[in-house]
Amino acid sequence: MPNSMTPTQQAYLQLQEAFNYFNESLFQGRLPQSLIIHARKGRTYGYYCPERWQGSGSHKDQIVDEIALNPQHFRTRSLEEVLSTLAHEMVHQEQHHFGKPSRTGYHNKEWGNMMKAIGLHPSNTGEPGGTETGQQMTHYIIKGGPFDNAVSELVAKGFSLTWSDIVQEDVDEQLRQNPRKKTKWKFTCPECGQLTWGKSDLMVKCGRDDALMVSYELEALQAEAC
Repeated sequence: MPNSMTPTQQAYLQLQEAFNYFNESLFQGRLPQSLIIHARKGRTYGYYCPERWQGSGSHKDQIVDEIALNPQHFRTRSLEEVLSTLAHEMVHQEQHHFGKPSRTGYHNKEWGNMMKAIGLHPSNTGEPGGTETGQQMTHYIIKGGPFDNAVSELVAKGFSLTWSDIVQEDVDEQLRQNPRKKTKWKFTCPECGQLTWGKSDLMVKCGRDDALMVSYELEALQAEAC
């Protein structure tokens, strides 16, 4: 990438380059182009909003999706982890256009299978053994899987993200050391997404599915819906 580019050009062309690379290598090139942005949104790593932007003038009939990455986490996560969030949001886009998403913010089994197909394993904790469906969901990279191979090839070509947010570069460490104190926690059924609230040590089952409801200490680390 030429050094004569402005910071804006560098930052957003790099996001576009990564999107194009993953679209071809992981999604058979079938995802429509999106408007990819940086957005600071609480604890989230990124999010996806379908049909968020409309053109004007000669583009007035064109409506495109939005994919956002939170630059506050670029310095506290590896490049591969940051790019895995981009791929995560691209799976939401794939499901929106070619699958059957559940209600806003809920991650269903179809989405989970799409994630696994590209080499990202859904998990509410970001670790093996976590719940694979539900309202709040992140993932971990499957070693030797399609995403792991694709991102390794991209990085080997010299890809990098030139710019990152320094104002809250330690936001992840701050959250780990000083978690928010709650008098009430949110509990979600991993099967149907039913919500309830109570004390952190509450043990409660969903009346619909008889499944043990899960509380989320790291609330909305990976919120994708608008």
